[in-house]
Amino acid sequence: MANLFNRCQFLISAFKMSQLPPDEGMEIAFAGRSNAGKSTTINALTNHKGLAKVSKTPGRTQLFNCFEFAPNRRLVDLPGYGYAKVPLKMRKHWDQEINNYLMKRQSLIGVVIIQDIRHPMKDFDKQMITWAFNSGMRSHVILNKADKLKNSQAKQTLMQVKKQIAALSQTTTCQMFSALRKEGTKELSGILLPWFEEEQSYLDQGQEHQQD
Repeated sequence: MANLFNRCQFLISAFKMSQLPPDEGMEIAFAGRSNAGKSTTINALTNHKGLAKVSKTPGRTQLFNCFEFAPNRRLVDLPGYGYAKVPLKMRKHWDQEINNYLMKRQSLIGVVIIQDIRHPMKDFDKQMITWAFNSGMRSHVILNKADKLKNSQAKQTLMQVKKQIAALSQTTTCQMFSALRKEGTKELSGILLPWFEEEQSYLDQGQEHQQD
């Protein structure tokens, strides 16, 4: 399967949900703590080093950053959660905006929850997995920075996290990933692209039923 994400281009940054592109088509959101490596994961997936801006200071993603790889087919980098030293007012703003986005965005078809493999399954991660399952939303967990652990440690952590996920969700998948080494990008692409295809098939079937 060709990696269509290689065609990704920056679309827009938005301070609030109302500034996002029109709520049509399909998009997958990337969520996670500010130090989990969301931007570098998107860059590895799209094979575009500078697509999502990366800072040495965690928490600099304080906007919705949208990327498009085909007409009305988007990836959305959500503001990082829980680590950045931002004012309380700003934190409340993002809590509200992210919550509104997850609850109301019709074009959202799935979420990728990015975790640091050395510090997995924090409260926010568990909340996201539980929310996705209860909402019927596709979800996939990435254990990023696998290069920071020995292979045996990484595999053991993967097994432990999968057990934790199974207690929260019957549909959430999980994989190891290294944005630094671009390891796991093929697996990730192979999971996400079918989400778009499944959703398009579902929409097409709905249109056929309406015509009947």
